[in-house]
Amino acid sequence: MVKEILTDGESRMKKAIAVLGREFATVRTGRASPALLEHVMVDYYGTKTPLPHLATISVPEPQLLLIQPWDKTIINQIEKAIFQSDLGLTPSSDGNVIRLPFPPLTEERRRELVKVIKKMSEEGKVAIRNIRREIKEKLEKLEEASEISEDELRRSEEELQKLTDEYINEINQMVERKEREIMEI
Repeated sequence: MVKEILTDGESRMKKAIAVLGREFATVRTGRASPALLEHVMVDYYGTKTPLPHLATISVPEPQLLLIQPWDKTIINQIEKAIFQSDLGLTPSSDGNVIRLPFPPLTEERRRELVKVIKKMSEEGKVAIRNIRREIKEKLEKLEEASEISEDELRRSEEELQKLTDEYINEINQMVERKEREIMEI
């Protein structure tokens, strides 16, 4: 019973790390990345649709994304959606494809992006701690119901803390990598 609860907690922590990784991928660095456009929603015949569902997105150069819509009639809607997103990018179209150049980031913008990822990482850490709290409460209820001994509770809480520390450390490493990537010129 204790093993299942701890395993459940660990799998939830892994999911929290995966979510944070996807959020980090949407933060613009100096390089072009198709992941930046995952959350851009395009008005496609009255339905908000994610851009990657409507076009092929490629990276022909480190500072350029190339968007090839499958339906050429929605090029204007795609451009409009990119303008309205908070990416700060200006698309240009030739009627068949959309080019999305990435201007070099200023030092000030890089520092702002570092603050954004640190805020995201703090939210990830809170999610990990909330999972720890929920699992700890489950374990304490088992002990109150005399399903596990006090010693088992202490051992499982120690194991839970080790898991929590491990995943918090992983978040810290992710922040360091992303910060280096953002500050790289």
